[in-house]
Amino acid sequence: MTRKELTEYCLTWPDSFEDHPFDAPGAPEEDSWTLIRHRKNRKAFAFIFERDGLCINLKCEPMRSGFLRSALAPGVAPAYHMNKEHWNTVRPDLVSAEDLEDLIRRSYMLTAPKPKP
Repeated sequence: MTRKELTEYCLTWPDSFEDHPFDAPGAPEEDSWTLIRHRKNRKAFAFIFERDGLCINLKCEPMRSGFLRSALAPGVAPAYHMNKEHWNTVRPDLVSAEDLEDLIRRSYMLTAPKPKP
């Protein structure tokens, strides 16, 4: 899967949009981070970047993180540059498409806007 394909898949989720808040002017694409956010609350559910290959940081339930890291190693590891209790770094080339889609779905749901009471 390419970076573009991964970004396009993440953008298929309802009310999501692409953002590049960390880009330095003139920086090469491999140095940039693509965030996929919810439109309503602006929370990011996917951080796509290059670090020894294509990576995506995804939110995860803390009770599930350790299990995923052992069951899907080396494709899932503690998140690079983020809270390691709540985020994992996923290598799309090292996990199945089915697992990747499930991890993205879960991250999307965990960061979705909460209904107002």
